[in-house]
Amino acid sequence: MTIEIADVIITSPGRNFVTLKITTSDGIVGWGDATLNGRELAVASYLSDHVASTLVGRDEDRIEDTWQYLYRGPYWRRGPVTMAAIAAVDMALWDIKAKKAGMPLYQLLGGASREGVRVYAHASGTDYAALKNAISGYEELGFTAVRVQTGVPGLGQIYGVSAAGPGVRYDYEPAKRSGDRPSEESWDTRNYLNHMPGIFAQIREDFGSDLRILHDGHHRMSPIEAARFAKDIEPYDLFWLEDCTPGEDQTALRLVRQHSTTPLAIGEVFNSVFDYQTLITERLIDYVRSAVTHTGGITAMKKLLDFAAIYGIKSGIHGPTDISPVGMAAALHLDLAIHNFGIQEYMPHNEQTLEVFQTSFTFDRGFLHPGDQPGLGVELDEDAAAGHEYTKAYLPVNRLLDGTVHDW
Repeated sequence: MTIEIADVIITSPGRNFVTLKITTSDGIVGWGDATLNGRELAVASYLSDHVASTLVGRDEDRIEDTWQYLYRGPYWRRGPVTMAAIAAVDMALWDIKAKKAGMPLYQLLGGASREGVRVYAHASGTDYAALKNAISGYEELGFTAVRVQTGVPGLGQIYGVSAAGPGVRYDYEPAKRSGDRPSEESWDTRNYLNHMPGIFAQIREDFGSDLRILHDGHHRMSPIEAARFAKDIEPYDLFWLEDCTPGEDQTALRLVRQHSTTPLAIGEVFNSVFDYQTLITERLIDYVRSAVTHTGGITAMKKLLDFAAIYGIKSGIHGPTDISPVGMAAALHLDLAIHNFGIQEYMPHNEQTLEVFQTSFTFDRGFLHPGDQPGLGVELDEDAAAGHEYTKAYLPVNRLLDGTVHDW
């Protein structure tokens, strides 16, 4: 059989998603996630204008060959737009192959290596009281791990802190539907470095040593600032410090490693194994943070994680709400199958999204399972999707207090 149709579907049930639908000549449908937050239409165009026609007539079972065809064939390689497009094709083809086999995808990846996938939630607050309330709420839901982000004195709205008020919030969405330009936020690293260790100390006092605490620096520290911060927070036993420096310079993590034993995670803006080569071979990180959606799909992500496993490095796959349920399902099947699983980010999608994307994965006391439906276990309701038109949205831009553009 062969690929007969490749369609791109753009829908916005609360936020924007780009989904690839591949249909084979015998009527089997596979779904792939191509969402790139704030640049969705770039990937949609890449798929519609440059990829879809080249897929028609290809053997849907030749997944590796198709991956190499899309990566090596166009000459221009890598980059988030290209790799998200390749990922969508790859996911859809794996979805089709598993459906043809009558198995959930994880069975084709070697079967389950665990009973469920430990996940972490996003707890935030403009101050510690609100943050404490959010952490307590997640513990009541059964979460054993939380990423904590809090307001910093002297700053307004910042990354990772929900503007919706205190309490447990699943629907933090930084991309603002604010017209034709991004909103702007302010930042001061010195205030942040002085403030956050006290937050972690208070969390440990209030919640004890069993809670797994994660924190995201979101690329905003220089190497020496990150080294100081990682050392300062050692007493509070973080599960990881994420994206402490800008991701472009892999060697920056050498300085952080020299000064601290705080575990490090990085990679949500990476889209290729080559972005990790130095980090993995020199053991400069402990967790790989890429999303399946942005790193070339299941085929590429499985190879990356197998490479990391040789060096004792674990997975921590990116899973925010700008990854569609299709992309989340792909991550969960990999999580369940690989040996070097670490933890999975989990931000449940809102009700609108779940009316469009019908999922089979389940949550139980801090663990997710992808379900046992054949394929990825996610189907898109095209009629429901059509009721949610695309709305332009941008991630914010960050500036220092003197007006200098800074990493957001």
